[in-house]
Amino acid sequence: MAISFKDKVVIVTGAGAGLGRAHALEFAKRGAKVVVNDLGGKVDGSGGGSDAANKVVEEIKALGAEAIANGASVSDRKGAESIVNDAVSKWGRVDVVINNAGILRDKSFAKMELDDFELVLKVHLLGSVYVTKAAWPHFVKQNYGRVVMTTSSSGLYGNFGQSNYGAAKLGLVGLMNTLKLEGQKFDIRVNTIAPVAGTRMTENLGIPEAVFNQLKPELISPAVLYLASDDAPTGTIIEAGAGYYAKAQVVESKGVKLGQNVSVDDFAANFEKIADMSEAKPFDNGSGVIAKIFTP
Repeated sequence: MAISFKDKVVIVTGAGAGLGRAHALEFAKRGAKVVVNDLGGKVDGSGGGSDAANKVVEEIKALGAEAIANGASVSDRKGAESIVNDAVSKWGRVDVVINNAGILRDKSFAKMELDDFELVLKVHLLGSVYVTKAAWPHFVKQNYGRVVMTTSSSGLYGNFGQSNYGAAKLGLVGLMNTLKLEGQKFDIRVNTIAPVAGTRMTENLGIPEAVFNQLKPELISPAVLYLASDDAPTGTIIEAGAGYYAKAQVVESKGVKLGQNVSVDDFAANFEKIADMSEAKPFDNGSGVIAKIFTP
């Protein structure tokens, strides 16, 4: 049976172009009522305007679906709250939050200004916190909610010149890991997408044109919609790009128990065994690590 979002109210942040626009259009095609949020600024977060969001709203309406525009910045608490308030005022509820908004301020760590570090954290990480926090009480009240965070291979694995962006993106995985636990009893499912897409945020990264053209934003949306669907998993990270999809996760080696009197020399002598990932396994929560440590 085809996945449908009929009568669902979906918020997509950063939806004026690129990935957000692709997500918003696909949700609308499948019956959702969509809040198209976009500050309308440049890739570095400067400037602003409502044209981008309004254009996507018009595209959605041309499909015969419903949408409204919101031009608030997710990095502003009141602005983030207004995104959710607009959804509830218009349609009486909110069902899905897609935290997609982001900016870039790339520079090597040695040369990066701390203001640029903080701003990227504020937009990506705190922006996702603010919007999700505003929607959370509605999810709890209605016993239903779906959240999709947007991480990156830069956060999962690192990328030169993106210490701020990578820190923010991996922070979102940590946020997901706790929210998936806290949301379980209310059927709130929280997942994360790690997209590789050709957008204005990636067009200056030196990606060959032939490759860039295959990295269509529309090819990320199927994974995002699934992660926001009724039958979605929770606590799952999906890497996606050019029609490729994979699950990513944090895993831990089998480990070695060295007892209560361990020296650095003991650790060094056992490092290869400690770091052996051949029997690595994931954990569902942090308490699983404690249980493993004290299991005979």
